[in-house]
Amino acid sequence: MRRRRWLTREQFLDYLGATNLIPGPNSTELAIHIGRARAGWPGLFVAGACFILPATLIVSAIAWMYTRYGALPQAAGVLYGVKPVVIAVVLQALWSLGRTAVRSVPLAALAIATVTAAAVGGHELVVLAGAGALMALARLRRHDNRSRLAALPLLTTVATGVTATAGAMAPFGLWPLFGVFVKIGAVLFGSGYVLLAFMRADLVERLHWLTERQLLDAVAVGQVTPGPLFTTATFAGYLLGGPAGAAVATIGIFLPAFVFVAISGPLLPRLRGSPTAAAVLDGVNVASLALMVVVTWELGRAALVDMLTLAVALISGVLLLRYRVNSAWLVLGGALVGLLAAAMR
Repeated sequence: MRRRRWLTREQFLDYLGATNLIPGPNSTELAIHIGRARAGWPGLFVAGACFILPATLIVSAIAWMYTRYGALPQAAGVLYGVKPVVIAVVLQALWSLGRTAVRSVPLAALAIATVTAAAVGGHELVVLAGAGALMALARLRRHDNRSRLAALPLLTTVATGVTATAGAMAPFGLWPLFGVFVKIGAVLFGSGYVLLAFMRADLVERLHWLTERQLLDAVAVGQVTPGPLFTTATFAGYLLGGPAGAAVATIGIFLPAFVFVAISGPLLPRLRGSPTAAAVLDGVNVASLALMVVVTWELGRAALVDMLTLAVALISGVLLLRYRVNSAWLVLGGALVGLLAAAMR
């Protein structure tokens, strides 16, 4: 924007606001919006593909090395030290996003209700939809504060009414894998870290295709590589189906972003000016953070296994919150700690 002057500051902020109103990876959608603004439909595809492709190739190469050498003591040591850092990074994101999203008493009450609903087994899609619907209802009935707060506990009841639909092992296939990631890309609001909640719910709990450890490793790789965090899907797809699985998962999770940007342009100015749409977005963002809280708790139990990993997580959290250290340096430090710990055993 500054160097090439392709956009004014006002246009950039308009596109940034637009990406927050549709599901999917915000950074990727912003690149797609800019590509369409500069070069029409060809620009839409070129900008999106160029933004995604380098990270996809890097993550695929790391996934190949992981599947080939991941069982070596050195590789296990690296992951042992990196996982606590990832937990600290996610917690820092939760803190930062939470202060922005939970800015009123009704939203705080909604946050408590959605965390409860997610913790007791509510389906993540129902949690998101229920939170958005409740905030829209609160907006429409704002003259009655008691009804606004009294409706919030209903989320727990509704969300727990839809539980996992595939509790047993399901056979792996490329089309089912594509379906899982298309669904995630089409409904995921909020930070890219919310991806963890959806991937854990589908790939670990319902389909049993990945383990908690593999999911944490996928998140660690997505965190340390350049590009959108959604390339975590590339890593997971490679673990499950090799290069074909990586390609299918990547296309699946990013495809909705292209579709939403393409069809939403004329509608976005109206949506931005709608108080009801803004209320729905507020509710969905809070529910996304609630899903992050629950999944971070579960992944933290798998990553923080002893005093050393707990210390790495605490120190990383302090460095992130107090000194704003870049997370890439913290991941590198965690890897070194893990290597030293492995060498001393």
